[in-house]
Amino acid sequence: MNDAFLIRRNAEPARLADLPIVPQGAFHNAIADAVIGDECRVVSFFGRQHDGRVELIAVLADESTSELGFIRTGVEGSRFPSLTIECPEVSLFEREIAEQFEVTPAGHPWLKPVRQQAAETPFFRVEGEEIHEVAVGPVHAGVIEPGHFRFQCHGEHVFHLEIALGYQHRGIERALAGGPSKKTIHYMETAAGDTTIGHTLAYSQLVEALTKTKPPARAHVLRGIALELERLANHVGDLGALSGDVAYLPTASYCGRIRGDYLNLTADLCGSRFGRGFVRPGGVVFDLGPDRVSALSQRLDAATRDAVAAVKLLWSTPTVIERFESTGTVDPDTCAEIGMVGVAARACGRSIDVRHDFPFGIYRFVHIPVMTAHYGDVNSRAFVRWLEMQRSAEFVSEQLQMLPSTPVRNDIPASLPPDMIVASLTEGWRGEICHVAMTDGDGRFSRYKITDPSFHNWFGLALALRDGQISDFPLCNKSFNLSYCGHDL
Repeated sequence: MNDAFLIRRNAEPARLADLPIVPQGAFHNAIADAVIGDECRVVSFFGRQHDGRVELIAVLADESTSELGFIRTGVEGSRFPSLTIECPEVSLFEREIAEQFEVTPAGHPWLKPVRQQAAETPFFRVEGEEIHEVAVGPVHAGVIEPGHFRFQCHGEHVFHLEIALGYQHRGIERALAGGPSKKTIHYMETAAGDTTIGHTLAYSQLVEALTKTKPPARAHVLRGIALELERLANHVGDLGALSGDVAYLPTASYCGRIRGDYLNLTADLCGSRFGRGFVRPGGVVFDLGPDRVSALSQRLDAATRDAVAAVKLLWSTPTVIERFESTGTVDPDTCAEIGMVGVAARACGRSIDVRHDFPFGIYRFVHIPVMTAHYGDVNSRAFVRWLEMQRSAEFVSEQLQMLPSTPVRNDIPASLPPDMIVASLTEGWRGEICHVAMTDGDGRFSRYKITDPSFHNWFGLALALRDGQISDFPLCNKSFNLSYCGHDL
């Protein structure tokens, strides 16, 4: 990254005064050069009201150096030059900025609302005498979150899928302004309810960085155990759901039960199957005694043995593999161009993982290999989950036997320092989670931006259906398994 960026590490704060404001043209060129020339990624891009005008802030990640680059500019009038043509990964960020601050990214190819859907919201249309349109949702036949999917089809062949979300919008980012307060930690735990540990850990790291608080070693290990248990529960659940989508009931039935076993291990840590009430700034709330460590280890080994047996059934069934392979393919170049992250990106051969590239907590000392596949299809996304499950189970088993003899939490100062900015990254089970906080002159959050991995990956799902069959949609959708509420913050 060039000199226009303020360089920091993961969860390393900076004074806002050290982040210079560059002209709009320099802002545009610096980001384009970093993404196209230096192969950096945009991990966060957002706006804020400051001194009577809209200010834009971008955070870029450079995996080769483990550095984060911050840059900002002011919007002159009500327009700024769009970056989407050069850097498609910022498309949704720019649409969000336009929706929130009523400024226009001039030159954006498809500028429409991100969350504030209305009856007159335009959808892309393919014209032709035999073209038909299939609209699915937002209300679905099941207890699932709402989302609208609009297919342009010729028979069963899908030309284009457009996804409209916003039905789960809860205004969390607005509610975080003026914090932290007693409610803040609960917003973090429910930003995406199946990723409680991932989001709460990102927030805790951010507060610890601002207050210069170091959690004890035992807390780092327990946080890592909780994060990997969250990954195990969701990955095994997804493999079971994928099996169900192709009517392979043995693995579907087993994995549904095994997911509960992993969730119950998390409940043993803190009393909540989803990990609520466990991670807090300064460390964790609950500790493990020797008897509970032994019991957890035995139950983990039993759940993992069952998972191995269930998933082996999946991989040894030719009809399942035939249905998975070459379905919902995203090629590596497209994956990189639109900025996909997490399991979906690693299934396209992209070796990106915050635990490796921007290590945090226990991952600064214990290395977990990055698991990849190379075909970008449903089979690759399922296989990456299976590889990651094995690594996560090994990690949890090892760390349970190596818990340091320290406290589990340190006190943190009652207030945050004024006029600061910090970005905190973690690797949730879906992929990269990014939290960015800015404080005002009183040490309160003037802006808090959360980017869930789903925000990066929904367009990848749309492209996975292109030139496929409409009957492939349930399988593709589950292979991504993105969060509606994580997108609709």
